[in-house]
Amino acid sequence: MTVQDIRSFNRFYTNVIGALDYGRHLYAPYTLTESRVLYELAHSPRTDAADLRGELSLDAGYLSRILNKFEQDGLIERTPSARDPRRRRITLTAQGRQTAALLDERSRESVGALLATVPADDRPRLAEAMLTVRTLLSSGRPPRREDVVLRDPGPGDLGWIVQRNAALYAAEYGWNADYEGLVARIVADFAEDHDPHLERVWIAELDGRPVGCVMCVRDDAPGTARLRLLLVEPDARGLRIGDRLVEAVVDFARNGGYRDLVLWTNDVLSAARRIYQRHGFVLVAEKPHRSFGADLLGQDWRLDLHGAHE
Repeated sequence: MTVQDIRSFNRFYTNVIGALDYGRHLYAPYTLTESRVLYELAHSPRTDAADLRGELSLDAGYLSRILNKFEQDGLIERTPSARDPRRRRITLTAQGRQTAALLDERSRESVGALLATVPADDRPRLAEAMLTVRTLLSSGRPPRREDVVLRDPGPGDLGWIVQRNAALYAAEYGWNADYEGLVARIVADFAEDHDPHLERVWIAELDGRPVGCVMCVRDDAPGTARLRLLLVEPDARGLRIGDRLVEAVVDFARNGGYRDLVLWTNDVLSAARRIYQRHGFVLVAEKPHRSFGADLLGQDWRLDLHGAHE
């Protein structure tokens, strides 16, 4: 392996994915870098310029010019951060979210078309080779918070939510198949009928694999959203993934016009409860019950979105 080998591969791969071919209109009217910044803003609900510089290794002046362009195009808003007045919080406008979604859709279609040229039997080899490259070039360093991205679910991800919830809660708490049935019904209801403006699923991805999830759905009570199925894989804990997923739900529910955000959990899920408390949820009711093959104490938590602060 030589430097020339890697440079040759880089030229090959950038050509394959169309990174330099604007005739494909993958990113137009934005550059690949600008599209990447939009992607990060769409998948990180609370972001400032310093976060973006660190995550993308961008020059401060270059990033500033990109953000100025986005602001002129009506894609972003910049406001003082409640956590640090010296920083400016950057959020996508409705037009910005639409633009990011369009670019993401184009990218998915392009990669899907590329993957379609690979025979099904060869796809595991391709996935293994890509993982090998990532692993070797990361120098064995442990995963970082900025390596985690939040994204919309792709094909198979809703099934993953059911499978991982069932497996994890059986392993960690001894819950039986009744819980898997509950999760399957929740996911199926979402898949069959949901309003994308008011309901959403997030997948947390690390090194190309899903490591967490959460849902925001409409509750029966008017003006109320419900947080459901928060999960983080054991080997990915400690990276604030749970906090980021809950932040995403809170921001989405607030921007969607909901007044309240509620959730139901059980007292044995102590790590999740601490996350909810950090984000301002208040315990409003408790009730013992026998479910999933265990005696549990169910808890209802509520967040007043009008009174919620960053």
